[in-house]
Amino acid sequence: MSVFQRGFVLHRREYSESSLLVDFFTENHGRITLLAKGARRSRSPLKAVLQPFTPLLLSWSGKGDLKTLTKAEPASLTLPMNTYSLYSGFYVNEILVRILENHTAYPELFQSYLQCITQLASRPDSLESILRTFEFRMLQAVGYGVNFTHCAATGEPVDPKMTYQFYQNEGFIASLLQNNNTFLGADLLAFDRLDFSEKSTQQAAKRFTRIALKPYLGSAPLKSRELFQSILPNRLKIA
Repeated sequence: MSVFQRGFVLHRREYSESSLLVDFFTENHGRITLLAKGARRSRSPLKAVLQPFTPLLLSWSGKGDLKTLTKAEPASLTLPMNTYSLYSGFYVNEILVRILENHTAYPELFQSYLQCITQLASRPDSLESILRTFEFRMLQAVGYGVNFTHCAATGEPVDPKMTYQFYQNEGFIASLLQNNNTFLGADLLAFDRLDFSEKSTQQAAKRFTRIALKPYLGSAPLKSRELFQSILPNRLKIA
């Protein structure tokens, strides 16, 4: 791959004595795992470059499943994040690693990711709405289609004052049941607009995305969520 591709580090882990295996999110190739040879050596130019939230220009080569990183250059400075924004960004990176298929392009989601981490750095007081917006866009990108504006059983428009029960593989159906799968019509319409300005809508959206992401994430806990809550147990819960 001689042409540079835009990308970001999602996750990195040690490989052999001096190298790294790095999961990248790239603009034209989606998630891709590359071998960064010698990246752990003290004199390696890659050591300081392969950091999360740094816009990179990447190239790689190889014919097998595991290709080799040949070049990584910063396209701009690492986005500055405070503690809450940083761990929120780690959460976003972790769900991308666990959800996205390798070598599948998600160009629109790449733009949404770029917007998300930029906003995490510039608007740390709006983390909840930023994260919920990204989660909804990610679900849409992977084909999780849910109609928030019409009842799945009758086709009638959602009534803002009515409650709806969410059923996997069906959608939202008007119901008087009250449980974890119950959502207010007004919140569903806000979901459709990606309007998470209201606190109650943010809470409902977090509940919905947990339900929707569970089939993708499986039963294994998110390490970023556990780390965030262990370090800052009384502050923001990112997901």
